[in-house]
Amino acid sequence: MDQNTIQALGDELYEALRGRKTVEPLTEREPDIRTEDAYHVSMRMLERRKADGERVIGKKIGVTSKAVQAMLNVHQPDFGYLTDAMLFGNGEELPISERLIAPRAEGEVAFVLKRDLQGPGVTNAEVLRATECVMPCFEIVDSRIRDWKIRIQDTVADNASCGLFVLGDQIVDPRRVDLSVCGMVVEKNGEVVSTGSGAAALGSPVNCVAWLANTLGEFGIKLEAGEVILSGSLVPLLLIQPGESMHLSIGGIGTASTRFV
Repeated sequence: MDQNTIQALGDELYEALRGRKTVEPLTEREPDIRTEDAYHVSMRMLERRKADGERVIGKKIGVTSKAVQAMLNVHQPDFGYLTDAMLFGNGEELPISERLIAPRAEGEVAFVLKRDLQGPGVTNAEVLRATECVMPCFEIVDSRIRDWKIRIQDTVADNASCGLFVLGDQIVDPRRVDLSVCGMVVEKNGEVVSTGSGAAALGSPVNCVAWLANTLGEFGIKLEAGEVILSGSLVPLLLIQPGESMHLSIGGIGTASTRFV
């Protein structure tokens, strides 16, 4: 795909983000688009956001669980960039009616790094040594692609369907909890709506971070000290609306809560 087309698609998705509107699937209009092309589109979208003053504070892994893959009909993980404009604190209200289009909530484990990680060859042991702490997290994904009609290239181009995210208050040393078996319970409006475990995310959230470090290494990109890494959902995507509230708990890690407005 030529550079002019990549730039035009990135600009189109940026405008859709700012205008809270959707575009037709890129894979329908550009059937020859490759996943590598899509990542370049997403970088153009990120350049526009950074020009607005947003700052990259981390990265996210998407489409890691079988449940989410089945819901979206996308059968491999992807990654996107997190900016400071996406971050909210535990218990804060999330302005989904002002910022998002068709939001869905995921429950995740967030990693905060104390040293850089760069693939290839990053192991799970190296991920644990490089991690300052893990935290409970809600990621609110969104799609600028019409009706969530996405293939892998569409969601990659759209910054892995990033929306907003909420970090809980508790921090835990990842070596003090078995992240492959930690259980998650998600409540919406006070009722339990889903449960999951760390194994839902590529067998363990640690596997997800290692995958991301090694995948980004192919592009010459590293996971940097101080960054927040969202490791992928442990539960199915949940539709949300303004006026609703959500709470999650992860065994051995802690809780996170938010309300949508």
